[in-house]
This record gives sequence, structure tokens and C-alpha cells, in this order.
Amino acid sequence: MTHLRSKRLSGAPPRPGLGRVLAAVTVLVASLGLGALAPADAAVPESVSGAHRTWSDKPHGFASLDGGTTGGAGGKVVTVTDQASLARYAAADEPYVIRVAGAIDVAPFGSDIVVTSNKTITGVGDSGEIVHGELHLNPGTSNVIIRNLTIRDSYVEGDWDGKTTDFDAIQMDTVDHVWIDHNRFEHMGDGLLDIRKDSRYITVSYNQFKNHNKAFGIGWTTNVQTEITIDHNWFSGTKQRNPSADNCAYAHLYNNYLSAQVADGDPVWTYGNWSRGKTKMVIENSYYDGVQHPYQADATAELVQRGSILKNTTGRQDAWGAAFDPKDFYAYRLDPAAAVPALVTRFSGPQKQIGTNTVLNVPADHPTVQAAVDAVPDGNDGTVTIRIAPGTYRAKVLIPATKPGIVLQGTGRDRSDTVIVFDTPAAYGGSNGSATVRILANDVTARHLTFSNDFDEAAHELNGEQALAMKTTGDRIVFEDTAFLGNQDTLMTDSPKLDVISRVYVRDSYIEGDVDFIYGRATTVIERSVIKALSRGSATNNGYITAASTWKDNPYGFLITKSKVVSDAPADSFHLGRPWHPGGEPNAVAQVLFRDTELPAAVKSSPWTDMSGFSWKDARFTEYRTYGPGATVTADRPQLPAVDAGRYTVAKYLAGTDGWAPHVGRR
Repeated sequence: MTHLRSKRLSGAPPRPGLGRVLAAVTVLVASLGLGALAPADAAVPESVSGAHRTWSDKPHGFASLDGGTTGGAGGKVVTVTDQASLARYAAADEPYVIRVAGAIDVAPFGSDIVVTSNKTITGVGDSGEIVHGELHLNPGTSNVIIRNLTIRDSYVEGDWDGKTTDFDAIQMDTVDHVWIDHNRFEHMGDGLLDIRKDSRYITVSYNQFKNHNKAFGIGWTTNVQTEITIDHNWFSGTKQRNPSADNCAYAHLYNNYLSAQVADGDPVWTYGNWSRGKTKMVIENSYYDGVQHPYQADATAELVQRGSILKNTTGRQDAWGAAFDPKDFYAYRLDPAAAVPALVTRFSGPQKQIGTNTVLNVPADHPTVQAAVDAVPDGNDGTVTIRIAPGTYRAKVLIPATKPGIVLQGTGRDRSDTVIVFDTPAAYGGSNGSATVRILANDVTARHLTFSNDFDEAAHELNGEQALAMKTTGDRIVFEDTAFLGNQDTLMTDSPKLDVISRVYVRDSYIEGDVDFIYGRATTVIERSVIKALSRGSATNNGYITAASTWKDNPYGFLITKSKVVSDAPADSFHLGRPWHPGGEPNAVAQVLFRDTELPAAVKSSPWTDMSGFSWKDARFTEYRTYGPGATVTADRPQLPAVDAGRYTVAKYLAGTDGWAPHVGRR
């Protein structure tokens, strides 16, 4: 089967100045992961200050080396709201992506939550918190991601030095491949973050260290092994260890912001960054405001500093030795130091966008699309994006009703690069059994994909040659830049039962088939898409584009608008549709409107026809401003009156009772 590639049917010209705005957005988004491409501005550009942010789910810096850090990738996704669940999944032998929703109060006060290898622990939005407890990584732990959490308040009153308790926010000993990102650490019992005893391949990025004595220590070893990247962190209201790095092989600090240092008059142990022992440290483009001893080094250590800004600082500013060149290890880009306060105060710490969209990669994390779907928790309350690498996936996929909020997203350059295909006809299980993909859940989106049923009806004689590429019964389903390939019954948009209304929005897509290849009872809008009516070799009747079975009390069935129908069938040999009454159901009264759509010569001059004893004239079939060689108005072509056109728009079809508007904002 051939189909058109993913070119938009039409599009508005670019708005004046759009390129400049997009360039600014690109600069800022780049800064959120690997540093900025920005010029030496002093603040976040106002033109993008309200733009939506996306955050990489992959670490940078040293945590990206030697195989990388993937956390719980490949494991199931779970959401936890209590200490027992968090402790159980965090300590499990198998990988997990653990989403922390809301605040978890740990008891007894100061207790450890042990985190084992191959885990991702992430707060949902900016509300995930661990209160009165510590995340602890024991020796030998590997491949852990901790993101988007607030860990706070295990401080013991009167124990400012943390000498009687060891209640850190996160402590790790002799671990490797750990990414600590976008967390807030505050008011704990000893250190906020302790990375100890030969831990390796660590990245600490976009965190906030606040209101504490000993913020962030690295070392507690005579060995010189630790490789660590520390970038875009905000140290505020802290006294020392911002960080202190003892015997690190390589410590790369860039674009960090140190401000509002505790001013207690201590001449030695109030300081910023300290390169201790035999550490090799590089500091780049950081910003120090009101800091005593902003950066210092032992005589045995090395420290290279370049590009940082010091404001209201006093004391040591040591720099000696060659240290190392971070670019020998990994690529990164620096934000200008002057922009650091605005960038870091705004974008460090927990973010609403992180944790609400969990990303699962196929086949990198999960070998099949179904395996990724199976990893989504029942009752999913966030967005889970299943990113599917280019390739042909010959397998059926079922998204059950218990797993809402899934996004299937092809990652190729074209929708035809990523294909989900199978070849079952209805003879082997009806519409459910034949469908290559079935979506029973609500709030599912598919983008940049091709769905196909390549059953060869010409090569088989079966009682039931219908072969669905896609069947949906869920509500609020969106298809963008997708292709549906098949012959009979290619795309079925349905609902759980006749009097339940489900809605489907298809945009910038391609649908092909011959008999009833767009059918069902869901309210369905197909906009700016190409529909190909395939020839079956007949001179008089090659098939039917639609077979709607709309509930009689639902005013909105199928709307095909601003689209184009193409066909290789002979002139006057294809129907626009016929009324489908499943099982003779009299209350299924088709509603179909072709609006502002181009029709080919293959469309019959009398384009609607009866089905199974039900007259097309009793259905609700209309056209409005169709055009092209197949759009000649005849007595058998009901036209929607212009006075009613405002009642049959994309917005009206999709709004339902909840105001759903997936079309808004799309060009």
C-alpha cells in the first residue's frame, strides 16, 4: 500500500518576527540542559519568559559517560503517595520509575529510604516531597536518577553543626552513575547532599540548596576517583560546602549561583567552593553574590577559574594548576555568567513540567510498544509519552481503558518511518480481533506514526475480510500527522456503547481504504487530511468512504473538513458513505458532513447509498462548500443550509460537556 508522506495539506504563512522568537526559545531551552547558546545578556529574554519549557530526560556531564545513566528505564512506572510504597519500590531488585505525588512524611524522624540500582525517583510536578527522611544509596548502587523532589526538615533544633545526627537529604557511598536534578534540599540534620567514598560518574544539576550549614560535600576518601559535573545549582542561605570537593579526580562546576551566604563572622568555615586534597576543579561562568572565600584550593589541589562574576565578595580567590579540560570528556555549552542569577533562580528546583510527563523509549527502554504500554500504571494520572524509534513493529497493540494519558510518538523524520502493522482479518475475531491497534483508554494521542493492517484481501476468500488498522472506543483521542493503511474498515472510531459519546480528532493525516474505511459511532473530526479511496477494479462501485452509526440523540457524527479526497478509481464509482445500523439497531442514525473539502471525479453524482435495508435518506448526510470534479450538486446531494453552518464546526463537534478543544492553537 502506498500513501502520501507527512506533508501538511495547507498552512498559514509564517508570522513576521516568528523566526526571532523561535531562535530565542531555542537558546533558552538549550540552556536548560547543556548550557545556553545565548549572547551575553543579563537576564532571561522577556520574549520567551512565558514560553512552555521541555526538559531532557537524559543526563549530561559525567553521568552521561561510560554507558550513561538511565535510572529505572525499562521498568514499570508506579506512583507513590506513602512511605511504605516508596520504600518498597525504591529497594526493589528490578528497575522502576517511581513518581512521588504529594508530600511523604517519613517516620521515625530522620529514617533512611534505601534506593537500590536502576531506579528513577521523580516528583510529580512541583509538589513531590520527602519530609523528615533521607534517600540513601548503599555501596555498590548504580544507575539512579533522583529528580524534581523537595527533601526537607529533618533538622534537629540546636544542632547547627549536625554533630549528633546524620540526617542528610541524600547520602551515597561508593556508587556510580547517579543524576541529581531539579531538587530542592532544605533544613536537614547534617549535610544536604553527601557524595562519598569513591562515587563515580555523577551529575548534580539545577538543584536548590537552601537554609543550611553544610550544603554539599564530596569525598571522605583518600582515593582520587570521583568524576562529577555540578551545574546550574543555586546555593542560598548556606554556610559551607557549596560544594567542598575532596580528592575528586575531576570536578567541573559551571553556571552555579551562590547568594545570601550565612554571615556569622566565621573566618574559615564560611566559604563557597573548595578544591581539597588532590582534587582537580574547573569553575566556569558562575556568579557569587555576597560570598566569603568564593573559591579556594588546597596547595595539593588544582583549580582553574574562568568567566565567573564576583559581587560583594571577600577572602580567597585561589586559582593554580592546569586541572583539566572538561571538553575532553563531554560536550557542553555555557550560559553567560551575567544571566546566571535570572536563569538559576527561575529554573532550578522542582518544576511543574517534570514528572507529569514520563518518557518511555521503544526499543531502547522497552523492546516493544506493548511492553511500554504494559509499564504504564493502571489509573495513570499523568502523561506517559512512549517514544517509538523508526522501524516496522509487526505486532498488535492494546491500550486498555485503565491506562489513560498515553502519548504514542514516532521519532522519525516522517510518519512513514515508524510503522505499527499486523495482518489479521475480521474472520479471525471480528473488529476487535482484527485491529492492529486498539485504544480503549481516554486521553490518548498518537503522532508521527503509521498504523497498518496489511491483510491481503485479494489473496484470500474469507467470510470476514474486514481488516482494521485502528479501533478506538476511548474519549478525547487525538491523531496528528498519522497514516492509517488498509482496505475494508481501515479506521473505526467507536464508543463503549451506543448512547455513550466518545470524541476523536484527526489532523494532518492520511487515511486509505475501499469499503466503509472510516466508520463507527464516535464523534469524529478529520481536518486538513488526505483520504484516499482505493479502486477495487470496478467501473461502477468501488466502495464507500464512510459508514457512520451515530446515536440518534447525538447531533455530531463525522465531520470531514478542509481536507482532500483522492482516488485511483474510475469516475462516478465511489460513494461518500452509507448508514450503518449495527445488528439492525434503529437508534443508530448516521450523521456525516463533508465540509470545505475537495472531492475527485471518482465520487458518484449520487454519492450516498442504502445499507442493509436502511435508506440513506433517513440518515443525516450533508455537504457544505465541497469542491472539485466530484462535487457537482444534484438532487441526491443534501447541502447544509448556510444558516446552519455555525452549528457544525470543529469546535461544536469536539466540545462535548467539558469544553474539549484539541484543535485550538494548531496551525
